[in-house]
Amino acid sequence: MMKNQVVSYQTLTDAQRKQLEGLEILPEQLPFSGDIYCALNTLLVRSTADIEGFVLLEDDQPVGFFMLKRGEFLPAWATQGSATLHALQIDRRMQGKGLGKVFLQGLPDAVRAKWPDIQQIMLSVDADNLPALNLYLGQGWIDTGEAYKGRIGYERRLALTL
Repeated sequence: MMKNQVVSYQTLTDAQRKQLEGLEILPEQLPFSGDIYCALNTLLVRSTADIEGFVLLEDDQPVGFFMLKRGEFLPAWATQGSATLHALQIDRRMQGKGLGKVFLQGLPDAVRAKWPDIQQIMLSVDADNLPALNLYLGQGWIDTGEAYKGRIGYERRLALTL
């Protein structure tokens, strides 16, 4: 049985960080989440307590990544006092195994451990990205009913209360 856990990027070994740099997503997913290089660049260039990277490990091997932002790095569409989810990526070689669900299930505990004052997580998802939308809604995220024009098309705002 595979052992999955969500950990802070900061806790990775040098070998795990190198493995994470090799994470690949499908080409059609790039417009929605960007690639791992861009995500790690945001995380490492802007070293701040208000941007955190989290990694999904399967048997100690990095297979997924997401970033959380809060405070001054919150997007304009987010509610003050919340944290926002960005750049969720599961390695393309590992997709279709339910790891996105595992990652999202580990998210609340990861947020509570890192930022105990955060009561809500928010995300923005392209309204046409039905696989992602269904994944989030299936994990208890609530569509706030508000849409706005994003980079690609209309975006839905979803929230998860902790």
